[in-house]
Amino acid sequence: MKFKFLILIALLQFSYSVKINAQKIERPNIVWIVSEDNSKHYLKLYDKTGAATPNIEKLAETGVVFNHAFSNTPVCSAARSTLIASSYGPRLGTHYHRKMVKVPMPNGVEMFPAYLKKAGYYTTNNAKEDYNIITGANVWDDSSKKATWRDRKPNQPFYHVYNIGTTHEGQMHFTEEDVKAGTKTDQSKVFVQPNHPQTALFRYSVARYHDRIQQMDAQVGEVIDNLKKDGLFEDTFIFYYGDHGGVLPGSKGYINEMGLHVPLVVHIPSKYKDLVSVKAGTRNDGFVSFVDFGATVLNLAGIKTPKGIDGKPFLGKGVSKRDLDKRDETFSYTNRMDEKYDMVRAVRKGKYKYARNYEPFNFDGLMNNYRYKQLGYQQWKTLYKEGKLNKDQSKFFEPKQPEELYNVEIDPYELNNLATKPAYQSVLKSLRKNLNKRVCGMPDLSFYPEFYLINNAFKNPVAFGQKHKKDIKKYIETANLMLLTFDKAKSKLQKGLQSKDPWVRYWSVISCSAFGDEAKGFTSIAKDISKKDVELINRVRAAEFLGLIKAENPTEVMTQSLYASNDGAEALLILNSIVLMEDCKANYSFNIDQSKLKSKVLEEPQVLRRLEYLNK
Repeated sequence: MKFKFLILIALLQFSYSVKINAQKIERPNIVWIVSEDNSKHYLKLYDKTGAATPNIEKLAETGVVFNHAFSNTPVCSAARSTLIASSYGPRLGTHYHRKMVKVPMPNGVEMFPAYLKKAGYYTTNNAKEDYNIITGANVWDDSSKKATWRDRKPNQPFYHVYNIGTTHEGQMHFTEEDVKAGTKTDQSKVFVQPNHPQTALFRYSVARYHDRIQQMDAQVGEVIDNLKKDGLFEDTFIFYYGDHGGVLPGSKGYINEMGLHVPLVVHIPSKYKDLVSVKAGTRNDGFVSFVDFGATVLNLAGIKTPKGIDGKPFLGKGVSKRDLDKRDETFSYTNRMDEKYDMVRAVRKGKYKYARNYEPFNFDGLMNNYRYKQLGYQQWKTLYKEGKLNKDQSKFFEPKQPEELYNVEIDPYELNNLATKPAYQSVLKSLRKNLNKRVCGMPDLSFYPEFYLINNAFKNPVAFGQKHKKDIKKYIETANLMLLTFDKAKSKLQKGLQSKDPWVRYWSVISCSAFGDEAKGFTSIAKDISKKDVELINRVRAAEFLGLIKAENPTEVMTQSLYASNDGAEALLILNSIVLMEDCKANYSFNIDQSKLKSKVLEEPQVLRRLEYLNK
């Protein structure tokens, strides 16, 4: 009897083991196919003027097309950091491109593939990381150009990322000889968007980009074919998406829809169709953002969303179609793109897009060396200087308003700012409140200058933000003085300019620059700050204000502050103001003696890029 009982126990244990193993085997595989620098506007799947992508279009037949998928930021390292951390960059300090210093993940939180790996998944990345975060050893089984799902154990579920660089911006750094060689795409039939010069060079640029998109599509097809050959197509959720906006001038690196609104197609394997609430072969209007992608992968794998991340799943268990349909918001951000600074935040809700320009005098066309390797950028700038552009085409090179509001469904190129229109004030105020709640709640670390964060916050950015939440709110309120009429802001600005807190002074001066000539009454206070402030950057910001209103030539203050700096990040921010002063309509002339710069400053590559431009 005892022997039979032991046999029964053994059989039950074996049965339980088989069930557990079966559960492990039954978990879906997940593959991300990522193409670089593609917004949805340049694919025919989304826009009739876009390039045909037969492989992506075929994938859509067995999946769902997301009509509203967004990168939270319009450039690579910041976007990929958002993806891998499943959290907003301004909260983590991961949103500067490229990083000067890598930051750690928040305490108790890991990059999301680490949770997959712990659950038994084989995690591979082929082959681009480009994170602004310190990568833990437990994230990838293999992250290299040789990484493949084929190296996993038998029946082991896998998560695989495949990166395609064919459409990267660098492919648009063509020469005059390339232009003469022509394109496969018919240049006479391409669409040149209305804010671009309607020139032969821009037609060539669009056609060349379409050629690269079609090459990229073929590579997408190769990955899908390999999954089919391995008998994995119906075991695998396949995400195709662009890593941020396109590479035509004024898209990548800018917080408009061309920089943020990406294609996203998710193949739904028939084996797991009951795991999601959407049906294959459909399109969905729910808003999804990069911050949500990691949480979605974990949810599809049956892993609980970790505490401490910002993302919310948009597919998988517990996500109904009704939940997905109700999603109608996305939040986006940009600060430093390579050597160019411009702090902008945006919220899109439904058809309305609200952008908050915290430094509206930093016009979009301000020099960025990598962008201006494109002949299109160069021609655009030349035509502007020659006065040969219309109002819409000139907008890229003009100072901005602190607030912008667009109906992007009828104005996709964001040319008609509705922020001052009486009929849209309720929408404006609602989205302004939405954005302020977000930046205060995170809190958004960028209300401190980047160099200050590097030196004081980046060992634990999230903890620093929580500790200084009240201070950050105070800086946000100071920055928002520029949204008032000058008469209402005047007394608070005067108090702020005389504050003992250096960053209240910093944002007070910036608000004065946003008001421009209306703030001329603060000229004497600004002159005092430019000569005596203990913070070099405040001296520079005050000189910037004086230069913009043409009250005083800023060259001496800015140059001497640059020479006095012993911090590469601080010097870079100073140089941004110097480039602005050279490129603005006042057109001040600088003569930087590189031998007077501190050796530590010259170690920063971004500084060298600014100097390269200034010394031409």
